[in-house]
Amino acid sequence: QVQLVESGGGLVQTGASLRLSCVASGRTFSSYGMGWFVQAPGKEREFVADISRSGGSLYYAEFVNGRFTLYRDNAKNTVYLQMNILKPEDTAVYYCAADATGTGGYANYRYGYWGQGTQVTVSS
Repeated sequence: QVQLVESGGGLVQTGASLRLSCVASGRTFSSYGMGWFVQAPGKEREFVADISRSGGSLYYAEFVNGRFTLYRDNAKNTVYLQMNILKPEDTAVYYCAADATGTGGYANYRYGYWGQGTQVTVSS
């Protein structure tokens, strides 16, 4: 079992940066593959990025286009999503998720644990 708590969202202007954090409970954080997903109003939850257990393997959705960086600190049980050059279309609730098998990936169903989400709003 793992519980996830996201933070770091907020209201920013176009072009600004935010760093989202996701803190996990428990002592086995390093055994989980971690992912970030985004859900805009009226849309399905969409994959943003994922990171392997060690942090050595990363995948990003195409729309990220080099603007986001995902990394983790296993000593702090935390995964971070650094978001730069934010656009109004990035406005959404951002969720972190944990995959106990460690493989992660872009599919929602691979993740058994989800945080409550943090709202990101980018004004034009």
